[in-house]
Amino acid sequence: MLEKTKNRWTEPSTTNSKLTPAPNYAMYKKSIIILGLLAVTLLGVIILACSLGPVNIPFRQTMMIFLEFLHIPSAASFSERDYTVITEIRLPRVMVGAMVGAALGISGAVMQGLFRNPLVEPGYIGVSSGAAVGAVLAIFWGWTQISKWLLPASAFIGAWVSIFVILFIWKASKRNAISTLLLIGLGMNLFLSAVISVFVASAPSEQELRSIVFWLQGGLEARTWQHVQLISPFILGAILLVILFARELNMMLLGDEQAKSSGVHVRRTRYFLLGAAALMIGVGVAVSGTIGFVGLIIPHVIRLLAGPDHRLLLPASALGGAIFLVLADIVSRMMLNPVSLQVGVVCALIGAPVFLLLTVKSRRGSM
Repeated sequence: MLEKTKNRWTEPSTTNSKLTPAPNYAMYKKSIIILGLLAVTLLGVIILACSLGPVNIPFRQTMMIFLEFLHIPSAASFSERDYTVITEIRLPRVMVGAMVGAALGISGAVMQGLFRNPLVEPGYIGVSSGAAVGAVLAIFWGWTQISKWLLPASAFIGAWVSIFVILFIWKASKRNAISTLLLIGLGMNLFLSAVISVFVASAPSEQELRSIVFWLQGGLEARTWQHVQLISPFILGAILLVILFARELNMMLLGDEQAKSSGVHVRRTRYFLLGAAALMIGVGVAVSGTIGFVGLIIPHVIRLLAGPDHRLLLPASALGGAIFLVLADIVSRMMLNPVSLQVGVVCALIGAPVFLLLTVKSRRGSM
């Protein structure tokens, strides 16, 4: 920690050894408070999202249904209809939204740390576009009529094919600079967007065209417990693994040479984190469609509030992303009720102005 003097930054005095543990204790206390507040907020937002809809159910009654669903005894009474609406229709949709939001939030924090740029988001490496191409192909060729699971499967395969192609080109270029990977990802995004435009323009019928457009806008409609079970192991496992690499990511912020001198295997760590981020993005996009701005805004906001330490930034971004996407889903369902907007559209409507404000504020602070 540095102390500011009149003309320079100096190391703090360490003559009193009793003061040494204070910074660690303060950091742990701060982390517990922030993560605790975010976790409580997420729980409240999930209950609120399950309460609101065409059939409004009181917040307290929804809490009692949650307790019953978790096999915790409660004295409250509720109808079978309300229990079914909460546990079989709304809760799976909300849980998918929370999982996808967490995946996008922590992936954004990872990407911004790897590229050392707060303006980078998960879609910049071409994974979202690859998943979109896979899903568009499934809709265009009618694979969804064979099985509804062929849509997320095609999206997931498209995401992984995209990241493998990008990493292959990066390695073949023999330029190890992380900025080169970003440029390759942006180029791949442009190419895949053009491919999507070709299929949209040549859609065989209006039904396929509407399905493609709706999926590209991102949504959580008709999500079930099967979708939750499909994505939960991948997303939760990847989140835990990424958090374990928080120290290495902190070292890599100082530059590759500094990280190597600190004992970090830079190339292996970079490939692992890129693979974990691609896994989370691919799995999330496979069940929700393309959703932007979550991975861009949430890590940016958390970094401004809690600092750049990835030991706190990574889990906080996951919780913040989950909160943001669940709130966006509430807005998408209630803003034009009974008409429902796509959650990806709502994220863009909320995210773009917020991002512009954060960008202006950051630049003013740096002047």
